[in-house]
Amino acid sequence: MNKIRHWLYIGDYNDALDYHGLTRHKIGAVLQLAGPVNHPGIVSQYIWVQDAMPLPEHQLRRGLEFILANKDKVVFVGCAAGVSRSATFCIAALKEVEGLSLKSAYDEVKKARQVINPHFTLWTSLRNYYGE
Repeated sequence: MNKIRHWLYIGDYNDALDYHGLTRHKIGAVLQLAGPVNHPGIVSQYIWVQDAMPLPEHQLRRGLEFILANKDKVVFVGCAAGVSRSATFCIAALKEVEGLSLKSAYDEVKKARQVINPHFTLWTSLRNYYGE
């Protein structure tokens, strides 16, 4: 689990399952993209997102709305490996909240979690959505 901002963390499915790790980092909301996760006292949203496939706008918007609505609780975004799908949503969240370009948002997420590598089709979906 890696901290991107005081309100945003990224990680993998095992991190999402680790209730004590989540509470240790004061995470109050989990956006999970690999499988549903439920913990007492933590708001969670599961959105099935297939890696290596175009990201439909309604799924991106749904995930972003969850992140933005819960960022005061500290949000963890996870997928199976914490490399592609979760990175895609964290990049979009930084773009929305901080007004960064996609490249700058990517760089910020990469600083926090060196292994990120959004699949080309997910990156293309972001570029198309934001017109960059």
